[in-house]
Amino acid sequence: MSSLSSPLPSSPTFPHVVRRLRAAGCVFAEDEARLLVGAARSAAELAAMVDCRVAGKPLEHILGWTEFCGLKIAVEAGVFVPRRRTEFLVRQALDQAGGRPGEVVVDLCCGSGAVAAALLAALPDAEVHAADLEPAAVRCARRNVSAGGGFVHEGDLFAALPGALRGRVDLLVVNAPYVPTDAIGLMPPEAREHEPRLALDGGTDGLDVLRRVVVGAPSWLAPGGRLLFETSAQQAPSLVDAAARTGLIARIAVSDELAATVVVAVPLAGDPPTSDRQ
Repeated sequence: MSSLSSPLPSSPTFPHVVRRLRAAGCVFAEDEARLLVGAARSAAELAAMVDCRVAGKPLEHILGWTEFCGLKIAVEAGVFVPRRRTEFLVRQALDQAGGRPGEVVVDLCCGSGAVAAALLAALPDAEVHAADLEPAAVRCARRNVSAGGGFVHEGDLFAALPGALRGRVDLLVVNAPYVPTDAIGLMPPEAREHEPRLALDGGTDGLDVLRRVVVGAPSWLAPGGRLLFETSAQQAPSLVDAAARTGLIARIAVSDELAATVVVAVPLAGDPPTSDRQ
């Protein structure tokens, strides 16, 4: 659970909250109870928050925030909650970053803007843009990205971006939906009932959106620019092949620790992507 958690409360309500959460099947009942007790401003508010959690509402939506790459990221109801495995996507992007002032970074399918916010924190001299189709996600991303000097746009993939960015993007980082439609029903209720389907459903084989990203990316990348996107281990080889058909050379990066898979691609004329398995 989050390292931003409050110390163990001494409130007499705490054991009761733990018992209710544990009975509801919350694996990290004590950690969640700490956060809920620490966030509630009254006994009535705490009771309402616990009721929501017991009913299956994501803890992050109840609290209004989650931790990602050491940052406190605002997360609203109806917005995709960033997963810890996506921190590997951020790490890989930072490995590929040039670190020069004015470097153009784009977080496509940004959701809450967690990836953009993390990259902006690590690359303060970069020009960071984030984009999403969901109005709720865009509203949330503006809270997380605009305050740090980044730019947030609403629209469908590349259509959301200012035309002036075409051919200038040094890092194009994407966490698009990649769950196959038939697998949505197998996801935990927290995700399938409380997160927007648009942020989860990648079509029949899960790759509909990522294929569109791969096809569109070359015209937006700067010379030597990098495209990085999260996917599954099973889907990654198909996407490497798709990248090759659009003039990109790609490799697969894997984090066993986070159970995460990222594809890193560059135009054939650029330098090969760096970094190994982690």
